[in-house]
Amino acid sequence: MEKILIGEWKVGEKILSVREFAASVEVNPNTVMRSYDKLQQDEIIFNKRGLGLFVKENAVKIIMNEKKANFLQHEAPKFFQTAKLLNIEIDELIELFKAN
Repeated sequence: MEKILIGEWKVGEKILSVREFAASVEVNPNTVMRSYDKLQQDEIIFNKRGLGLFVKENAVKIIMNEKKANFLQHEAPKFFQTAKLLNIEIDELIELFKAN
């Protein structure tokens, strides 16, 4: 999913085959196959029979929504708990956010 978000895999573009991708990241092809299956189930990529796998039109939106929900449910609460524990004021967080 990161490759789509950073624009390495563009909407409508053909992605690497299972074997090609597995070789490029040095993992077992079965691992890539499971990942590709999940991306197809999530409607992020699709198969054009005989041509390969392609990035769907709304892939970025789907990924962003999923990552945003995950962040708000899991990461943000931990972040704010830690900030509260350390007595970090919201103004400090805002200034840090603005600086980045």
